[in-house]
Amino acid sequence: MTQIDNKPRLRWACRRGMLELDLLFLPFVDQAYDDLPEDDKAIFERLLVCQDPELFAWFMGHEKCEDKELDSMVQLILKRIKL
Repeated sequence: MTQIDNKPRLRWACRRGMLELDLLFLPFVDQAYDDLPEDDKAIFERLLVCQDPELFAWFMGHEKCEDKELDSMVQLILKRIKL
């Protein structure tokens, strides 16, 4: 079960200090989050706990996330924005 119990709270958690991250997270939550399996929802919520500089480096391809689950979620989000 996920920790963030409703969509408005999840959207608030997606608001970051960097516009680039907002532009990735908010559309993903609005368009894809509800269709994720519960395990993936928990991984996405865990991704939201990461620091903005780390997230930015992962999404921009400057660094690779060492956590396989988080890296898989990063790749899923990147794939969705390229569709």
